[in-house]
Amino acid sequence: MNAWFLAAGATAGAVAAIHAVAGGRDVVRPLLAGNISDEPRRVLHAVWHMVTADLVLAAAALIWLALGNRPGGDTIAWLLAAHFVAYSGVFLAVSLAASWSKPLLRLPQWMLLLPVAVLAAAGAA
Repeated sequence: MNAWFLAAGATAGAVAAIHAVAGGRDVVRPLLAGNISDEPRRVLHAVWHMVTADLVLAAAALIWLALGNRPGGDTIAWLLAAHFVAYSGVFLAVSLAASWSKPLLRLPQWMLLLPVAVLAAAGAA
C-alpha cells in the first residue's frame, strides 16, 4: 500500500466534500439566486457539478492507486498532481489579480488543493 497516495486520496475526498457542502451553500445558492441571465447561470451550475465529479473521481483514482501496485500508477499520480497544481494555480492567480486585502485568504481553495498535489507527487517519487 502506498500511504502517500492514500493520504492524497483522503485529502482529495475531503476537498470534494467541502466543495459540495460549503461551496454549495456559499457559492452555488447565491449564484443561482443572482441576477445572471439563465443560460450563463445554468452553464456555471453545470461546471460546478463537473468540478464536484472531477474531485470525487480524482480522490477515487488516488485511493485506487494506493491499494495496489498499478501498472502506470506513477504516471497517473503525476498527472493527478499536475491537475491539482493547476487548480491551485488558477485560484492563486485569480486571488492575486483581485484588488482585495489579504487576497490569499479570500479564496483559500488553493490551500486545500495544493496538499493533494504534494502528497500525490511524494507517492510517485
